Amino acid sequence: MNMNKYLDIAPEVQEALAAGKPVVALESTIISHGMPYPQNVETALQVEAIIRENGAVPATIAVLGGRLKAGLSKEEIDYLGKTGTAVAKASRRDLPVLVAEGRDGATTVATTMIIANLAGIQVFATGGVGGVHRGAEVTMDVSADLEELAHTPVMVVCAGAKSILDLGLTLEYLETHGVPVIGYGTEELPAFYTRKSGFKVDYRIDDPALLAKTFYVKQDMGLGGGMLVANPIPEEFSMDADVINKAIDEAVAEAKTLGIHGKDTTPFLLAKIKDLTGGDSLASNIQLVFNNARLAAKTAAELSALAKG
Repeated sequence: MNMNKYLDIAPEVQEALAAGKPVVALESTIISHGMPYPQNVETALQVEAIIRENGAVPATIAVLGGRLKAGLSKEEIDYLGKTGTAVAKASRRDLPVLVAEGRDGATTVATTMIIANLAGIQVFATGGVGGVHRGAEVTMDVSADLEELAHTPVMVVCAGAKSILDLGLTLEYLETHGVPVIGYGTEELPAFYTRKSGFKVDYRIDDPALLAKTFYVKQDMGLGGGMLVANPIPEEFSMDADVINKAIDEAVAEAKTLGIHGKDTTPFLLAKIKDLTGGDSLASNIQLVFNNARLAAKTAAELSALAKG
């Protein structure tokens, strides 16, 4: 499996892949940049436990000492959590520099997809995906996550995209690049903290086996590229859309006033929204990641059964 000289696959992940067992990739930006320590480490380990409980092997992904890592030890997860935002946030453009200089990097959705694909992992659970930013018709600020979904064959299970983005343009971009956007048990694109956005997904699927089959057929037909599964936050943890949208509008306005742009935008907005909602947004964030981990593990199990025929 491990054909890439820059890649280290953890022994447990390597064994699972060799035996055709289900594996689920996890990103590391959520650990270093998504939450404070020690909550970030507790959440990361809990997500790994949920994946195991649902019959799959977790592979948290990062760049450590210039090595691409598929599967981290508890110590490595703890190191990322403690080091926090001092770890570089690594997107596709950052990988060659971090590897060449032997540095650490926390992987975004895009780089987690790249490393998962190199390792042979087809299913990835995350919180939310990046997208087209508000005002992108002027700034051209489009997340590299969308470009990666266009050509890297990994299924990404998420709670939709945060409504700090332009959700309509995000869907248009994915359609142009031929990426199916599937709502799990919903016809509407969830907006991360809330279950509703007013924007329709391409298809609704209610069963992990059919999700797996759809992805399997896409690859088997030679269409390549990824697939986005939008899994709404559970009802009991969903936030009031008006409250969250008011906080987002306020945060977006402040970012504009302060001249914050590029990759600093999302961390600033999320921190601001957490303050404005009294920390409720962080609690919701954790629950939706757990929910995505469950669905990703079940889907990965169905996918490995299909691959075995």
